[in-house]
Amino acid sequence: MPVPLPTATTRWRCTLCGNLTRFDVTRSSRVVEYVHLDLGGEPAVEETEVLAETVESVRCRWCNAVDRIELVDRPGAGGDRNSSADSATGSGSASG
Repeated sequence: MPVPLPTATTRWRCTLCGNLTRFDVTRSSRVVEYVHLDLGGEPAVEETEVLAETVESVRCRWCNAVDRIELVDRPGAGGDRNSSADSATGSGSASG
């Protein structure tokens, strides 16, 4: 079963240990590459066009859980941004 990719507003999270940052991703890709060979025969990929890509599995690097990865909202993605602005300006009260 393919695993959904994170978007601009979501990210992966391991439901077993809570990991948000370290994953091993197994993916299948079908690509067209423009390969330029120099005069010595050394190849260099100059363009890549992804025709199809599927994430087959995502494994948590911390606890090795597979099939326990979910998509969750990223912090600040559509959330209340005024709270950070309020804390930056402070309340203006000081003791002393």
